[in-house]
Amino acid sequence: MLKNFLGLFLITFMICIFILLMQFLWMHVKDLVGKGVEIKVLTEFFFYSVVTVVPLALPLAILLASLMTFGNLGEKFELTAMKAAGVSLFRIMQPLVIAIAFVCVGAFMFSNYVLPVSQVKLWTLIFSLRQKSPELDIPVGEFYDGIGGINIYVGKKNTNTGMLYDVKIYDLSKGFKDATVTVSDSAEVYFTADNKYLLLVLYSGESFENLNQKQQRATKTRERVPYRRENFSRRQMLIDFDTEFNRYDESILRDQHVSKDVSELIQSIDSMDVIAHTRSREQSAEIVSGKYFGRERKKDRQIDTDIPEEAMRNYNVDSVYASLIPSEQRRVLNTALEKAKNMKDAIEYNGLLLDDSQRYIRKHEMELHRKFTLAFACLIFFFIGAPLGAIIRKGGLGAPVVISVVMFVIYYIIDNTGYKMAREDIWPVWAGLWLSSAVLLPIGIFLTYKAATDSALLNPEAWIKLWEKTKQRATPYVEKYIMPYLNRIKIPIRGKRYKH
Repeated sequence: MLKNFLGLFLITFMICIFILLMQFLWMHVKDLVGKGVEIKVLTEFFFYSVVTVVPLALPLAILLASLMTFGNLGEKFELTAMKAAGVSLFRIMQPLVIAIAFVCVGAFMFSNYVLPVSQVKLWTLIFSLRQKSPELDIPVGEFYDGIGGINIYVGKKNTNTGMLYDVKIYDLSKGFKDATVTVSDSAEVYFTADNKYLLLVLYSGESFENLNQKQQRATKTRERVPYRRENFSRRQMLIDFDTEFNRYDESILRDQHVSKDVSELIQSIDSMDVIAHTRSREQSAEIVSGKYFGRERKKDRQIDTDIPEEAMRNYNVDSVYASLIPSEQRRVLNTALEKAKNMKDAIEYNGLLLDDSQRYIRKHEMELHRKFTLAFACLIFFFIGAPLGAIIRKGGLGAPVVISVVMFVIYYIIDNTGYKMAREDIWPVWAGLWLSSAVLLPIGIFLTYKAATDSALLNPEAWIKLWEKTKQRATPYVEKYIMPYLNRIKIPIRGKRYKH
């Protein structure tokens, strides 16, 4: 059993890794294409990407391998022969259950120790690639916007000499109203020695610079000419264009949830929880001390008064307001409205501060539960795939692949739904992250029970026989109790009454 299972597991695991890797690369293809990245950097990116998709590929590979293993045994009647010899399904599954238990432990250790390191290196690499300038490849007959704030148009290009003809340059780096337009008959492009600047050598052209905004800032008038025109026979333009690959420091992700193991996550959650509670109590005390209810106690007032504290506490607001003259009433209303607006702004600002803390805690709690749910999913998928393979008795890559894809899509939809519910604080974190396990675990138990009792769960003939037997047993009750009642019902149709 181990020999059959492990061989299929390695093959399906590689296939799942390849499929998920392609999906991951498709999401980040814009960060790689046209950047001129070295092979070493690309190899590093692919390696960390493979490590990142391993936790998701492992449950799918176990599901597919267990389906194929028991499907092959059922198709060749080897499973029937073992059961006829007195070996139960649980005894047949026992060595694989032990192997899957070790796989689950290994998956947790991988998620706890290896995955945080690879996640930090991968996302640091992705952030670095996003900031790298693309390779300079100016097309012919269309505008090129690969240089920040500058659009270049080239009418013709000499591929042998690299000379550009009919060049138009629109410099919008200072805004559209301060744009600079340069037109030249020909141009050459060079990089500086440190590859940080682009040198454009323009020949026989002219430039137009909009001075409207500069003039308004200087003279606040529109009397002067709003642009400047310049003719040149040769002109050089130096443009910031760093083509080097500058790697970010990994310390930028040091405090992120993806970079921590279980102990660090628990410590961060506890620390931030204490900070959030302290901040909440301070804000509550600040609101109360700021006379949020409009009632001042004598010991809180900064000035002395002869009014007794009991009178201050029991005075009637409406009576005091009615005793004022109209001008004082308006002044009091405006003051109260201004205080209410200030307190509302303070509460909203404090809420934003608390939301940041709660969001930080939720992300760490989700990452903490994720390390356990992915390992537990391996065990659940085995108890779904193995009994399903014993029931359908189909080996190869046909039916097992279809069933595996359907089950994994269901798992992915449920898991993603729970993840989003937990992320948006609609559900508790533990409920959202364990939702898929709570849904699929009963299915695995049910399928294992049906396979152990030799139930024809997916046999169409068995379902037809069950329907016929149910209909045969239900017919006397329908004729005796339901039909007489239906015969007495009369439904009006177009002004007439008919028996139903």
